[in-house]
Amino acid sequence: EAGGGGERAGGGAAFNIPPPTCHLVNPLLTDMYQISMCYAYFRSKRHLTHAVFDLFFRKNPFGGEYTIFAGLSEVISFLNAYKFTDTHIDYLKKQMPEASEEFFEYLRSLDCSQVTVHAFKEGSVVFPREPLLRVEGPIGICQLLETTLLCIVNFASLVATNAARMRLAVGPNKTLLEFGLRRSQGPDGGVSASRYSYVGGFDGTSNALAGMLFGMKVGGTHAHSFVQSFSCIEDLTSREIESPDGTGPPIDIVSIVLKYRAQLNWAHTNTGELAAFIAYAQAFPSAFLALVDTYDTLVSGIPNFILCALAMYEIGHKPLGIRLDSGDLAYLSQEARKMFRAIEERFQIPRMASSLKIVASNDIGEETLYSLNQQGHSIDTFGIGTNLVTCQDQPALGCVYKLVEFDSNPRIKLSQEIKKVSIPGKKVLFRLHGRAGFPLVDLMLTEEEIHKYGEPRAGQRLTCRHPLDPTQRVVCVPARVVRLLQKYWDKGPTCEPESIAEVRSAALRELNSLRHDHVRFLNPTPYKVSLSEHLFETMHALWKQEAPIAELS
Repeated sequence: EAGGGGERAGGGAAFNIPPPTCHLVNPLLTDMYQISMCYAYFRSKRHLTHAVFDLFFRKNPFGGEYTIFAGLSEVISFLNAYKFTDTHIDYLKKQMPEASEEFFEYLRSLDCSQVTVHAFKEGSVVFPREPLLRVEGPIGICQLLETTLLCIVNFASLVATNAARMRLAVGPNKTLLEFGLRRSQGPDGGVSASRYSYVGGFDGTSNALAGMLFGMKVGGTHAHSFVQSFSCIEDLTSREIESPDGTGPPIDIVSIVLKYRAQLNWAHTNTGELAAFIAYAQAFPSAFLALVDTYDTLVSGIPNFILCALAMYEIGHKPLGIRLDSGDLAYLSQEARKMFRAIEERFQIPRMASSLKIVASNDIGEETLYSLNQQGHSIDTFGIGTNLVTCQDQPALGCVYKLVEFDSNPRIKLSQEIKKVSIPGKKVLFRLHGRAGFPLVDLMLTEEEIHKYGEPRAGQRLTCRHPLDPTQRVVCVPARVVRLLQKYWDKGPTCEPESIAEVRSAALRELNSLRHDHVRFLNPTPYKVSLSEHLFETMHALWKQEAPIAELS
């Protein structure tokens, strides 16, 4: 069973592949040593030798046991547009005076027409040591791709995972909005964070450019400065609001607001704030949502909103709700809902309390969301910025890109840190599902095994070995087997890129497919990533072969 991304012969079909979103993504967006290595390959006449690289990470982020793979569509855009320009070549000639003219002509001719890329479907749940991308082709071009691919996939997958964790924290029915542009690491970081937070399960963003580029829902309220700019009712340039159907005469909303203010004996509220709310309601009669903490949330902000809301209900408009941006969010949200219920009962406005939305912001992170759940709250929507887009709890995913095959021979990278030993060879991955429907283990096999014995099948007894610990092994009899790596680039794109909505849906489906203990906040259960018996033996034989023997005397 294929896990996604239909495989077609590459190169022939024409697909609508957009350019990279960021204009900085080009062949020169790489570490200089990649180009130096490429020249060394070229000079030793090894640059055209076939090689295979795996892009993977070693540890799940944020103390969790899962990661969301993101960035594949940008990878394909990068490969599709790969071309050194004359300006690039002129610059490199100055940096590498020792390199021959033939090398620069080689660079000038390079594209990705000899490269093949297998990958997980974007939005997939992935785990440590699994090749998110398997990149094959001449070692010269494959080496040059390393840094850019890591740059694209690392941040995209990190933000998507951070967002997914927050989605799991609030549950499926709360609205999550990304508010982090002003705190992000530069313009591209801001746009990327908006994009991949949506992939991870957020519902929209405050970022207008991201909304335009990716078709995401854009939302927001107003800032404290808008409220502060008003001092009194006389600051209003008009007293009227448009009629609900837009065809009748305008209606004097100020008089109605002041009528309710007198009736409720709320003359103590800040008048400038009240004027600001009236002005905002006049501007957005069908989308009035007020920021209520400029002066005092319970004493002024919420009462002033209620005065405007009562006037709008009387006129026939429906206000949206309030935003809390400071203070004890759990307590304030519950008090706000109590005030809404009291007004609903007093003025007999059906479903007022339940229909008004309470939005909360103010440096919210994953731990805050779980804390709010424990305290109890009445928040409908969370606006999350800094902790989401900067990934404060873990600012880097740590993906690496390792050579696993050269000239048809498996290669291994050893280390005194056992966790950094790489898994050699060209590998194929399968997800084994149990009878209850949940994934049990991801199994890596060599392509050689697949050619010789075929793909693993449901009902087959499969030995699954821990990559590093020979004492850890299980036998799995799967009820369903899903192939995970699919061909997305074969001398050219093999399929149309998926929309961001499709990727988001895939991510949420994948999250819901996992057992709860794998995704829980505290002490999650590690998910098994295993090797076939043959791959385990191949890896450890090569490990033994390549490891130098120390001599003691």
